[in-house]
Formats: sequence, C-alpha cells, structure tokens
Amino acid sequence: MSEPPMRTDAEMDAMVVGKPEVLDGHIVLAEYDQSWSSLYAAEEARVRASLGNQVLLVEHVGSTSVPGIAAKPRIDIVLTVSDSSDEPSYLPALEGAGYILRVREPDWHEHRCFNGPDVDVNLHVFSDGCLEVARMQAFRDHLRRSAEDRARYEQAKRALAARRWKYTQHYADAKSVVVEEILVNAGIGPLTPESCGCAN
Repeated sequence: MSEPPMRTDAEMDAMVVGKPEVLDGHIVLAEYDQSWSSLYAAEEARVRASLGNQVLLVEHVGSTSVPGIAAKPRIDIVLTVSDSSDEPSYLPALEGAGYILRVREPDWHEHRCFNGPDVDVNLHVFSDGCLEVARMQAFRDHLRRSAEDRARYEQAKRALAARRWKYTQHYADAKSVVVEEILVNAGIGPLTPESCGCAN
C-alpha cells in the first residue's frame, strides 16, 4: 500500500483554525513514559468538569496510551458528544477551560481537534456513534495485546520520523498506511462512509 499524497498548503489552510504550524524537520519520538497516563487522567478530569453530562465518552488513545511504545510526547484523547458539528454546544466550555480549537474537518466525520492549555494534548472530538472512534479504541487495544504489532508499528514510526516533514500532519498521514495494514490483519476492516454513524 502506497503512502497517501501529502496535503497541499491550501488543504492544510482549510483544515487548520489559524495558521498551520510549519515543522520543516524531523519528528521527535520519546520512549514510553509512565507519566503519560497521569497526564491523561488530569485532562479527562478537566474535560468532564468543563462539559459535564455532555461527555458521552472520553478515552486515552494513540501511542501514549500503549505501554512500551515510543511516541511523540503529546497526549491523544478522544471525546464524543451528541453532535460534533454543533460547536456552540461544547466549544465555549472547552475554550473556557483553556482548550484551543486548532482543526475543523467537516468532511471527515465532523472531526474537531483542540490543543490543551498547559499540557501537549490533541483532544479529538467526534459525534456519538462514529465508528472512527471504535477504530481508535480497537487499534489501541490490539497494540496493547500484540507485542509483534507494537514492534512493527514502532519500527514504521521511527523510519517515518527520521524523514523531513513540512507539517506534522504529513507524518501522521503517512503513518495511516501501516495503521490500516495492522487493523486489517487484526480483523478490523477499513472504515467506509456507509459503516459510520456520524456525518461524513
């Protein structure tokens, strides 16, 4: 499977709220740090305190949620609300807690992404029922169980991290190839628009 084409500057401008941050360099991976789970727990508490019963699900995902694997030292959190396209229902509360909206992707499951106020965080917001969330959870859980696929994923990440990238998003997009291969091998098929319960 070949790497997806890199997003153009225009595509990055359309996706990012504000100006895209130019990396123009390598990705720095850190060895697994046990403090990542504590950082996640503090952010979960902050999100729940901000949104109350609007929080339908909040979980630690991404490589920092998988013990033993190297990762960018940025905590990935997935949050589901009733309708992620309804920004007025949750954005003011998250902004009040210090989160900053950085990504808006109406054409990709109405995904929104916030950065944290004092910890390196990607807070991904999706609508309840979006199977992309289930895939994130399934990928995390599979890596926690499979030493072989943890090693495979880390090897692929290290090879990609050593390359030069204009945007961190380009690195993330390139990783999607090995992610999809691992998901398929684990029996978790690729997501299709028809199989997702969220807006597409």
